[in-house]
Amino acid sequence: MSITSEPDDPVDLNRLQRRLERERAARLEMETVYEKGLRELYLREQELRVLQDISTATNLSPSVRDTFHHALGRLCEYMAWPLGHAYFVETHDGATRLKSTTLWHVQDPEKMEPFRAATEALDLAVGEGLPGMVCQSGKAIWLPDVDSKTFFVRKASAAASGIRAGCAFPVLIGEETAAVIEFYTERSVAPDTALLKLIGQVGTHLGRAIERQRAENRLIHDASHDPLTALPNRSLFLDRLNQVIARGKRNPQILFAVLFIDLDRFKIINDSLGHFAGDDLLTQVGHRLQNALRGDDTIAANHAAAHTGTLARLGGDEFTVLLSDIKDPSDAVRVANRLGEALRHPFVVDGQEIYTSASIGIASSTSGYETAEAILRDADIAMYRAKTLGKARCELFDQDMYAAALQRLALETNLRRAIQNEEFVLHYQPIISLRTQTVVGFEALVRWRKPDGELVYPDEFIKITEETGLILALGHWVLREACRTASALQTQYPRENPLTMSVNISPRQFAQPDLVEQIRSTLRETGLDPHGLRLEITESVTIDDPNRVASVLAELKELGVRMSIDDFGTGYSSLSYLHSLPLDALKIDQSFVAKMGKDAESLHIIQTIMGLANNLGLEIIAEGAEIACQVTKLQSMGCEFIQGFYFSKPVDATAIAALLANPIRQMDSKGSTEC
Repeated sequence: MSITSEPDDPVDLNRLQRRLERERAARLEMETVYEKGLRELYLREQELRVLQDISTATNLSPSVRDTFHHALGRLCEYMAWPLGHAYFVETHDGATRLKSTTLWHVQDPEKMEPFRAATEALDLAVGEGLPGMVCQSGKAIWLPDVDSKTFFVRKASAAASGIRAGCAFPVLIGEETAAVIEFYTERSVAPDTALLKLIGQVGTHLGRAIERQRAENRLIHDASHDPLTALPNRSLFLDRLNQVIARGKRNPQILFAVLFIDLDRFKIINDSLGHFAGDDLLTQVGHRLQNALRGDDTIAANHAAAHTGTLARLGGDEFTVLLSDIKDPSDAVRVANRLGEALRHPFVVDGQEIYTSASIGIASSTSGYETAEAILRDADIAMYRAKTLGKARCELFDQDMYAAALQRLALETNLRRAIQNEEFVLHYQPIISLRTQTVVGFEALVRWRKPDGELVYPDEFIKITEETGLILALGHWVLREACRTASALQTQYPRENPLTMSVNISPRQFAQPDLVEQIRSTLRETGLDPHGLRLEITESVTIDDPNRVASVLAELKELGVRMSIDDFGTGYSSLSYLHSLPLDALKIDQSFVAKMGKDAESLHIIQTIMGLANNLGLEIIAEGAEIACQVTKLQSMGCEFIQGFYFSKPVDATAIAALLANPIRQMDSKGSTEC
């Protein structure tokens, strides 16, 4: 029996063929999907590498420019585009512009030169050109064909360089566009969604780089600038000054100068209007000085490079200027005069006009300096000289000033020691009543008796004690010692009208918030009747802060102390409020008495003062009467109280007894009134 095979069923063969085709198609589909997945994975990996690379550069690069330069090259490499460029967004005086930079990635510099040159010449407004539109929208823009867009302003140069397509994207810090980056290629390229997403992420990373740089710049700026005026501070000024000094050592032909500026009467303004007003004034002064320093004319004629000045605030009301390139010291004087002139116009502070001026000291490199501190010191010395000569002026430093400064420093040191060692003594000048021909009181006058016995008069040391604050300790000692002497005199020489003691109160003493309490305590300690104390203040005290002056005088008046204006007529009192002050007497300054027989104006001033005093119900005390005719003239004019060498020089406490025991020098009733 044989076995024979039957042919396959055609139906089965077709089914098998279809199955194989399906499997092949599935396999091909799987391979396609796999290949696509691998390609997407590869692209994604490349994107991540680009982002990671740029992120690393953002964290490690020393500057924003380095970071941008690296990012341009990396993106051009990834995109296979030959050209990349960056703009930075800058805002000045409220206007925002896009500034083209020299940050490029260029594959073929020679070919791209026309486009590059046209680009670097751009200064675009927001909304102008491709970069301007990106800045305005804050979004990326893709140009498949640059020639087709009317807003693209570089068509000619793009054509010359063979550029066809481009894209640009913003570098964002929050919602702020801080920079714009653009890329170009020589072929038409359709928008790429994945690429747009990538460059958006790159823009975020670069924005962080700019933000970090800004933060670092703020820290550096804050450390080197004054927080109130935003001017360079002492540290930055000294650093720049040292650099100029070093440059001058290398090239002695380079001359420079330092101006030391100190506002006049700033403390009065600050104390009377408050610290906020004082800060406002300082800010305005800084702006005005800066504007004056930036004047159109150069420091030295026909020398444009000379206009290089650095204005700084050292602290308080002190400013400095470094003029780093001058022809001779007269250039610095001219600048100082211009700065002083800039301050002459009123400032508006807290709704009212305020006037101030400046004393300016100048030190130039012609004196030869090794350190910044030395030239700054000499400029300060010159400024002090300007103060002493009347303020609102400038002075050029010379060696005589340095010698005077050393002498002043030695004097200050000796005065501090003298206060500690109680080297001061009081002398007393009698005050005479011409009506009763008797001594009615004394004025206490301080003297400095040095260890070697030399007697130093107040003209030589009072001013420096006022400036250094030593007057507070000295003034308190004078008040206590004078009150103690007055109390003893009243006990030893009892009278119906007790002897009085006049004591000068300096402006700094009067400014003390506890002045009234100091006087009350001193009277209690010494046992002196308050009515026996006369306090003398100058006219300048009455105008510094009229409201406070009136309040303090009222308290003293209530205490029983009597008040006088010393050296009246030499200051600038406002008669409009003088009548409202609780005063008891005006003292005519000795300078008017000395010239009354030779100078008609002095005589007229005395007559005016006496008329004013009579109208206000105040006593008049004339100082400095040295000869008979002055006394008789004053007496004929109705002046009752007088003091001066004609009757007695100031004497120490031991000589007071003899002075009171003997009759005073009598005047001939027919004595001449002509001097």
